[in-house]
Amino acid sequence: MSIIPSLDLNLFVKGTPDEKAQFVDALGKAYEDTGFAAIKNHLLSEALETQLYEASKQFFGLPIDTKLKYADEALAGQRGYTGWGKEHAKGKNVGDLKEFWHFGQYVPDNLKSKFDYFDNITVEELEDFNSIGEQAFKALEETGKYMLRAMALYLGIDEFYFDSEIQYGNSILRPIHYPPIIEEPPVGAVRAGEHEDINLITLLMGASAGGLEVLTKDQKWVGVTSLKEHLVVNVGDMLQRLTNNKFKSTTHRVVNPPRSEWSSPRYSIPFFLHPKSSTRLDCLASCIDSNHPKQYDDISAGEYLRERLLEIGLLNNDSK
Repeated sequence: MSIIPSLDLNLFVKGTPDEKAQFVDALGKAYEDTGFAAIKNHLLSEALETQLYEASKQFFGLPIDTKLKYADEALAGQRGYTGWGKEHAKGKNVGDLKEFWHFGQYVPDNLKSKFDYFDNITVEELEDFNSIGEQAFKALEETGKYMLRAMALYLGIDEFYFDSEIQYGNSILRPIHYPPIIEEPPVGAVRAGEHEDINLITLLMGASAGGLEVLTKDQKWVGVTSLKEHLVVNVGDMLQRLTNNKFKSTTHRVVNPPRSEWSSPRYSIPFFLHPKSSTRLDCLASCIDSNHPKQYDDISAGEYLRERLLEIGLLNNDSK
């Protein structure tokens, strides 16, 4: 964790003006440097995190035929269950050694017609799985709101710039199971191939085992281990694009364990904070000048998400 600073969100949410400014400056510099920060005093309680991990383990422990009841290719992996090897990193043809579940946004019935989102899927076999997922989703979304407010101030735009864009945004909570490796994997297959996240920011609660690595500026892979009571929060490609590369969407991966540890599973639960599909990702004027010309074409978040889902194999050209 030496390359990733530990920051206290309370300094921003409840601190003095000076403490708030210190948090903003430290966070902005971290995201310009490595694109990662470790955040304590976030809004996800330890008890709820524990409940979510236990519920996720129960789900992934169900028989495969039961899990497949909740897999629907028409949903492009955006809700419910996605099985082993379905997703791959951009530019790769071999699938990742993982299975996962997606909880999506919770939109009130009277507003659903405004959003083109799939409904969440209820797991009938586990009474508390969906309610625990919803509670965690909302706690992480609220944490992300404060993170983005701090980033907005660092960027020199209105503190609440992102609030309306992420309200009912197309965010995803993803419990992941990396099963034990029981035979030699296909050539090039790893638990998660090197990639950058698609979204604005990712909030990751502590994984059950090591394996996460980030690629530093000098092109060295460095392991990241979770800190107790922290979330690891990193910049995604949408935010990098919006800030014209001011904030860094850092390449990262989950490597396979040593052969002696192949029998051990790994669990991880990231929250991918997305804006609404209509949100513009056009580079901010505050991030463009003569030394930093505009690097990206204009695009909406929905258009960009579709491009990326095609690239990683969760969507095909026949899908909506």
